[in-house]
Amino acid sequence: MSVRLDEIDRKILGELQRDASQSLDEIARKVGSSKTPVWNRIRKLKEGGIIRQQTVFLDAEALGFEACFFVLIRTSEHEAEWQQKFLKALKERPEVQEAHRLAGDIDYILKVRVKNARAYDEFYQALISEVRIYNVTALLSMEELKSTTMLPL
Repeated sequence: MSVRLDEIDRKILGELQRDASQSLDEIARKVGSSKTPVWNRIRKLKEGGIIRQQTVFLDAEALGFEACFFVLIRTSEHEAEWQQKFLKALKERPEVQEAHRLAGDIDYILKVRVKNARAYDEFYQALISEVRIYNVTALLSMEELKSTTMLPL
């Protein structure tokens, strides 16, 4: 389903990105509308696939997940069977927050959040025991300078 967005839709989406726990009344006031039209627009945005899910963001460090690694993976295998096995392994590992297939010299990049270096090594050992990988480079993030899920509407 294709959804056409107008300025009010974009304002609603901006407010939801900023804080999805806001009441419909708050959002309506901020976008210059009333509660029922805002509710109807949000429902249409959900039905149209623009809003995929609503969630909360947890503070990883406050919960003890102090290490963030970016894992660069090169593989010599590109068959469908290998890719399915690799994807299954990634989906089963809650440490993997993001996974991207890349163009260029590196085939995949993963964002992995763990408690410490030992936990990363356990993740790494489990991954390579499940899937054959040619080369893995792990980069430890020393400081997160910016992190957002907000799209520039």
